Amino acid sequence: MRIAVNTQHLLKDKLEGIGWFAHETLSRITRNHPEHEFLFIFDRPWDKSFIYADNIVPVATKIPSRHPFLWYWHYENDIPKILDIYKPDVFFSPDGWMSLKTAVPTVDVIHDINFMHRPKDFPWLYLKYYRKFFPQYAQKAKRIVTVSEFSKADIIYTFALNPGKIDVAYNGCNELFTGVSKEVKATIQHKFSGGMPYFIYVGSLNPRKNIIGMLDAFELFKKQTKSGHKLLLVGQPMWSASDIKNKMADMQFRGDVVFTNRLSSEVLQMVMASAEALVLVSFLEGFGIPVIEAMYCDIPVICSNVTSLPEIAGDAALLVNPANPLSIARAFKEIALDPDVREGLIEKGRVQRQKFSWDKTAETVWKAIEKAAKK
Repeated sequence: MRIAVNTQHLLKDKLEGIGWFAHETLSRITRNHPEHEFLFIFDRPWDKSFIYADNIVPVATKIPSRHPFLWYWHYENDIPKILDIYKPDVFFSPDGWMSLKTAVPTVDVIHDINFMHRPKDFPWLYLKYYRKFFPQYAQKAKRIVTVSEFSKADIIYTFALNPGKIDVAYNGCNELFTGVSKEVKATIQHKFSGGMPYFIYVGSLNPRKNIIGMLDAFELFKKQTKSGHKLLLVGQPMWSASDIKNKMADMQFRGDVVFTNRLSSEVLQMVMASAEALVLVSFLEGFGIPVIEAMYCDIPVICSNVTSLPEIAGDAALLVNPANPLSIARAFKEIALDPDVREGLIEKGRVQRQKFSWDKTAETVWKAIEKAAKK
């Protein structure tokens, strides 16, 4: 069998949520199935680290696909031409984009459909593209994979799909993420927070992630406790961060908020494992990979009580109302002041994290590809 794969998110040193999903699943699937050939379709010259096995044939289009107009050209012109030349049995897209102009059976991974629920979070042209094409992708795909039962139910209801068409493949966790020694924690805290304990957020800085609500809650926590805790935000703005800049200007404790930008996986692991707790109080998440990264790093989790997060966190997190900064601030306070709560969450996290692994993810994705290949 020949499987063509959309690999536009495999970017050296720039992997984020969807890119990690593609990397972790494809590295396993290609190595586990040497009897099959995989055609990796990049939208720019590829890095050899993504050619995981000898059964991969890489090709690249001439024009990078990094803008709605170029997305359209890439998926409705370049991709169909490549598929016509190589004649694969299945086209697999791990990031949601696919082509409407091919008869090749397609397995499409739709991680979430936040653009249907939070339109104001997107630039106008991006939103128009997502809302026009992704419903068509969902209808045309032979099979859909998504990353949580929440996202499955959301996709079924919003796009009026047959539930039997969708498989759930939870995300896994990079094996780098483990706990660290007290000595490493002390070194990392000295470097990133002046030797003080800190809470950590990991992800893009966009409105869906509720950065403003988190900052409001942190300010309340600081006023209530006079604690020396810091707040580290690890990530980059997705669109515009003017609202965050305005909020920071008004904060009394803005000096205790540290922006690190993106960190390499190796550094992030140590920074995560040295934190007091992870804070992920998003309004909407299709999964929330940092939650299980934190569990593997043996730190507690504070996360929202909405969308997929209660499903992923189970009883191993303090669940808060993302629309209520007081609720988030109480969780900050509980983690900072009650060691028993903190240790209890860490122990529960060690149990909950066993539900998630990239090996399980890759197996579910492969079964979806096999189903799509059947005539």
